[in-house]
Amino acid sequence: MKIIGVMVNSENSKQLGEFYTKVFGTPGWQENDWYGFDVDGGSIMVGPHSEISGQSKEPARVMISISDSDVAGTFAKFIDAGAKVVAEPYQPDADGNSGVWLSTVSDPDGNYIQISTPWEA
Repeated sequence: MKIIGVMVNSENSKQLGEFYTKVFGTPGWQENDWYGFDVDGGSIMVGPHSEISGQSKEPARVMISISDSDVAGTFAKFIDAGAKVVAEPYQPDADGNSGVWLSTVSDPDGNYIQISTPWEA
């Protein structure tokens, strides 16, 4: 079994698609208000949904996770695209020796995106 991606539904998928285009570049697939992005082998699909309206009501329930060794740089890229800061880059361990960095932003619909250094299982 393999998780291949995430679908983000929106009342305004055009705005959301344009936001993710600023971060990930030109969609690999686009038709009308549907956008599909390949992000290093995983996918993010953005599209309209008739039962979605307004901001995410529980944005921490499900987070889009992005792994990058340059957490601060990726965080800045999201902010430059219009994301809102939820948590600036920080090290979750008390001594800061693990090398793990995290940050969290929200997209225009309020969905949370967590950026972390790569981790090993």
